[in-house]
Amino acid sequence: MITNDIQSLLPHRAPFLFVDEIVSCDENGSVSTRTFTENDFFFKGHFPQYPVVPGVILVETMAQAGGAALSWQKKFAEGSLFFLGSVDKVKFRNQVRPGDTVRMEIANLRVSGHMVKQAGKAYVGDTLCAEAEWMCLVGKAEK
Repeated sequence: MITNDIQSLLPHRAPFLFVDEIVSCDENGSVSTRTFTENDFFFKGHFPQYPVVPGVILVETMAQAGGAALSWQKKFAEGSLFFLGSVDKVKFRNQVRPGDTVRMEIANLRVSGHMVKQAGKAYVGDTLCAEAEWMCLVGKAEK
């Protein structure tokens, strides 16, 4: 494990912080994990009798994982924010349920000072649950 101090790497906070730890990372990409628990806010309504992680949360989880790894590598100025600009090639292949630990494998497709293009796959064990590509704009909070 590289770090579980994700709050020092991302501006997100509970209940909207979806990365527990960065397992590995290099110039090409990263591997991170997140364990979803029955206490996650969205399970109360999606769906109460059969709770499932919403697909958009899985995409957000992968994007956060990719951003956290780049922040750990100090690719951007401290305090930079990542604004999701586009999401492409999204496929949901298997459900993620309370208690599941998701492993995100993220590939860096392009990284520049103001933009990040990544692709990710989310697995529970060896089962592919979701995949997507996304682009984030990198900037600072406006005051």
